[in-house]
Amino acid sequence: MPPINLKQAREKLYSAVVADACDQFGLNHQSIAQSLLPLTTDDVLVGHCRTSLWEDIDFEDPAPYELELKLVDSCTDGDVVVCAAGGSMRSGIWGELLSTAAGNRGCMGVVVDGAVRDITKMQAMQFPVFAAGRSVYDSCNRQRIVEIDGTVMVGGVTIRGGDFMIADADGVVIVPREREQEILQAAWDKVHAENVTRDAIKNGMGAVEAYEKYGVL
Repeated sequence: MPPINLKQAREKLYSAVVADACDQFGLNHQSIAQSLLPLTTDDVLVGHCRTSLWEDIDFEDPAPYELELKLVDSCTDGDVVVCAAGGSMRSGIWGELLSTAAGNRGCMGVVVDGAVRDITKMQAMQFPVFAAGRSVYDSCNRQRIVEIDGTVMVGGVTIRGGDFMIADADGVVIVPREREQEILQAAWDKVHAENVTRDAIKNGMGAVEAYEKYGVL
């Protein structure tokens, strides 16, 4: 089968089946541990990670938005912005304007290990935002990016630029970029097997019999 692209992954896959595929290859800790909830849409978020590392500050920053503006302007089709802010609720580090700018560049959505704001406006945009919480405060002189496109840690998972991400109501799963195709193929195959098993159970086959026959749960 040809390589699975982002459109196919978005239409056919979901976080749980990708996590199961990771398990098959011994990657047992690829799901972000803490709850990063979908705040703006129920759509599945699929793409390749663009990372940003944030820190809390308590002083006047002479260039408070420099790196975040550079990040959104450098987004390309299929990117998902990852904001590694250590779960800080000090400010809403992502909002409507950044969503608009990033979306115009082809960004698929954002995952924030921290707080966001402008929820209603981003809901109206249908721009996928996953976050740990919300805050009305602006990030200026409260939080700032210290690095973009580096290696970050979110909820016990190492995330690098170019890693594959899938996020939905069940959770956020990261697939290392060098393992992407084999894991997505395994997930694709499991979805097909689950569909066969589901049809068999709908048609009256018992759960035990279906599992013994198809080996899928």
